[in-house]
Amino acid sequence: MSTGYRIRRARFLLPGRFPTPFRGPDRRPTSDPPLPDAMKTSRFLDPLIARLSALDRKLVRDLSSLLGQGVTIALVVGAGIAGFVALRTTFSSLQESRDTYYEQYRFGDGFVQLERAPQSLASRIEAVPGVALAYTRVVEPVRIPLEGVVQSPVGQVVTLPPDGNPPLNGILIREGRLPGAGRADEALLLDAFADRWGFAPGDTIRAIMNGALRPILVTGLATSPEFVYPVPAGGGLIPDDERFAVFWMDRAGVAPVFRMEGAFNDVVLRFQRGASEREVMARVDRILEPYGGRGGYGRALQPSNFILEGELAQLRQFATVVPVIFLGVAAFLLNMVLSRLLHLQRTQVASLKALGYRDREIGFHFLKMMSGVVAGGSILGVLLGAWLGQAMTALYGSFFGFPVLEYRMGWGPPVVGTLIALAAGGIGAFGALRKILALSPAEAMSPEPPARYRPSFLERLGVGRLVGPSGRMVLREVSRRPLRTGLSALGIALSLGILVVARFSTDALDFLIEEQFYRAWREDVTVTFIGPQPTRGVRELLPLPGVEHAEGIRITAARMHAGPRWRDIPLQGYPEGARLRQLTDGEGRIHPMPNGGVVLTAKLGEVLDVGVGDTVRVALREGRPGDVFLVVTGMVDEMFGLQGHMRLADLNTLLGEGPMVSQALLTVDPTRYRELERQLADLPAVADVGSRDALVSGFREQSGELLVVMTLILTAFASVIAAGVVYNNARVAVSVRERDLASLRVIGFTRREISAVLLGEIGVQVALSIPLGLWIGIMLSEGIAGSVDPERYRLPVVLSPATYAYAVGVVLLASAVSALLVRRRLDNLDLIAVLKTRE
Repeated sequence: MSTGYRIRRARFLLPGRFPTPFRGPDRRPTSDPPLPDAMKTSRFLDPLIARLSALDRKLVRDLSSLLGQGVTIALVVGAGIAGFVALRTTFSSLQESRDTYYEQYRFGDGFVQLERAPQSLASRIEAVPGVALAYTRVVEPVRIPLEGVVQSPVGQVVTLPPDGNPPLNGILIREGRLPGAGRADEALLLDAFADRWGFAPGDTIRAIMNGALRPILVTGLATSPEFVYPVPAGGGLIPDDERFAVFWMDRAGVAPVFRMEGAFNDVVLRFQRGASEREVMARVDRILEPYGGRGGYGRALQPSNFILEGELAQLRQFATVVPVIFLGVAAFLLNMVLSRLLHLQRTQVASLKALGYRDREIGFHFLKMMSGVVAGGSILGVLLGAWLGQAMTALYGSFFGFPVLEYRMGWGPPVVGTLIALAAGGIGAFGALRKILALSPAEAMSPEPPARYRPSFLERLGVGRLVGPSGRMVLREVSRRPLRTGLSALGIALSLGILVVARFSTDALDFLIEEQFYRAWREDVTVTFIGPQPTRGVRELLPLPGVEHAEGIRITAARMHAGPRWRDIPLQGYPEGARLRQLTDGEGRIHPMPNGGVVLTAKLGEVLDVGVGDTVRVALREGRPGDVFLVVTGMVDEMFGLQGHMRLADLNTLLGEGPMVSQALLTVDPTRYRELERQLADLPAVADVGSRDALVSGFREQSGELLVVMTLILTAFASVIAAGVVYNNARVAVSVRERDLASLRVIGFTRREISAVLLGEIGVQVALSIPLGLWIGIMLSEGIAGSVDPERYRLPVVLSPATYAYAVGVVLLASAVSALLVRRRLDNLDLIAVLKTRE
């Protein structure tokens, strides 16, 4: 119905905008007005701000009012990008350094060890389809008795061709020169071993080669891609550059020492492009089997490369999981902050739409706000990530023997990290903008309809009667906005989960060491004989000083087959009633050794795809020639390596020998340990003496420093997440409920009581986050445990009470600091300004 009145278009004014004449559909002013006094900041910035458009001035004002929240969001974004850049660039730098090293120094594709074969056989190996090059050499064990050192280092002699430049597995001479042609008393020494013991070119080392003590002149220090991690060809539990050396010697000079003139016992292969590793190695194995071939293997199972790949795989896992969590939390925070900001600026957005600003312009305005926060975090993250990446690369470089370890950041990780952060921020901003831009100007300018309130579930249970007015307000707010409360708790829970993961590796290694070295392996000293010895040799060790108990075991190398699958393993024989070596699983349960057959580690059974009752084919590396077939009589969930276990008598029978042992396990009086070591070192049949404490110390040393650094980094990042979520939640709550809290103050509530309302909500969110965060930590720990190469060792998902307490304590501390910052804002609440009507 017409009223007779003509309704004129309303013009709504924003701060800094002045009315202009109506000019048709586009009602925006043609020029920007002068800067109002309220927005003047300083004589340096005023001229710049005055040149901005109205929306950009509003952007400056909004960013300045959201400074605290913007900084915390930028820190979370920066932490995510820093983690992404640091871990990705460290991984790529190590990977590129490895690939370059392998290519320049011609690291082999296949490897075979054997007893002895004539040199004429090399042409047959090279004629195998798929073999591009076959390099034969002599590799023999040595022992290095050092003055004043009880546990003598061991090592290998690796021969060099006449020109000193191997066609495969080349050597890099860091210092000195090649050994002289035809010299059996000169050698290049592995640089890692030389650094540990202080050897230099010109020094002389005594080494026991083929049973004779010989002086060797060190002509230089060198390294090779097959010894990035210093472990022998047969593998080892952990790398040890203190007790493992390599001598590169002229083949013509040293071959007579080992009676290997015109023969070889080691082959390195290069495959042709597209060749099948399995088929090539199978053909080579058939050629070398009559000559004591021990079964070849590809680069993936070469001991040094096997360990290196495991370390890189774990680093790759960290580089994927950690940044995703941080950037996901950043998206959540941006969504939360922009949602609250748009809620507060509902009428302003409506005014912008009424004045002719299009949705895309308003959306772009808020996206610029998001981009400004993300850009600040990105700059911080890239700078911090580059610094952390350099530090981590240098740290890994102390463990890897790459000749050149150059940190390369490039443009890729920073650009990708920033784009991911922008995408995360865009997702968060889009969710907030979609609802408000869908409203018409008239609808948006109307006050938001009040929520429909009714007694909450907790109130109906009578919980509200147990608390005061502030507590009831907290219960109502939490129960009426479960989504906001749940998302806030999830953000805090993610930070708690990262803190749990930060200490998981330490807990898992402590448990692994305790179970394996102190419960399953109960000996204090392990004596390795030069060759198999009669069991009476073990009894002869009992009179030595400090020996309390002695047992002998037999260990032999074997290749176990199940159909097309195979693995090289140690096959171990235990005496009847063994006390020092027992089969225990990951839960500490002792498994009896059944009569006959073989007991496999559960992981070996999984790799071979066999179970109890199945039959496996075993090729023994010593004793009777030919293969034997064994029934799998049990599985045990051990945490180290792939192994087979059987009774000592059964293994002796398989090998066609009498009661023989290859190691003696001793428990000793710790006060007489040094005296015992000296006497054992003088026994001619003893090849090596190892102590459990030294093995555990080496295992911890290998991983300890890396674990400490990763724990510190993750702790700092997780604290940023917890503080960012709690602080932003609290600041948003203050902005949204500022009028309500001021009203409470006017009607008589004290500062402490209104603080209890707001901080109580934070307390509920933190309380809800704790069980969820611990569960997330366990799930993330399982993912990290799965990234460790299970054929080397398995990390059990074990978390100590101290880890839970540590994670919860850090989150509570970060939350308390954030809450105190918000409490200061409540104490300084301007009641008069807040209570002015918004209209």
